[in-house]
Amino acid sequence: MMSVQGVALVALVLFCIGFLGVVSRKNIFVVYLSIELMLNGVNLLLVGLSRYHEGSDGQVIALLIIAIAAAEAAVFLALIVTLVKHRRTLNIDRFNTLRPKGTR
Repeated sequence: MMSVQGVALVALVLFCIGFLGVVSRKNIFVVYLSIELMLNGVNLLLVGLSRYHEGSDGQVIALLIIAIAAAEAAVFLALIVTLVKHRRTLNIDRFNTLRPKGTR
């Protein structure tokens, strides 16, 4: 059995790897996967703390986050497919459709 410090450390590492992926990568799929990695790091921390305190609040919040992540995945993947069909690239710098003209 892993200690709560170990669980927190693994969750922090997952969150940091996801954050670095969001900040440093230009591929929209990698950014999406990095966001999912960050959410899983938070979920791991919530479940670990919930188990440590012998309660179920963290597990309930983790289930809520998983449900929100599933809905986010459906919307995000539909948006990615639509953008890739129109732009023919996965580079996130090319997706400036909502940016007002002249602000580039």
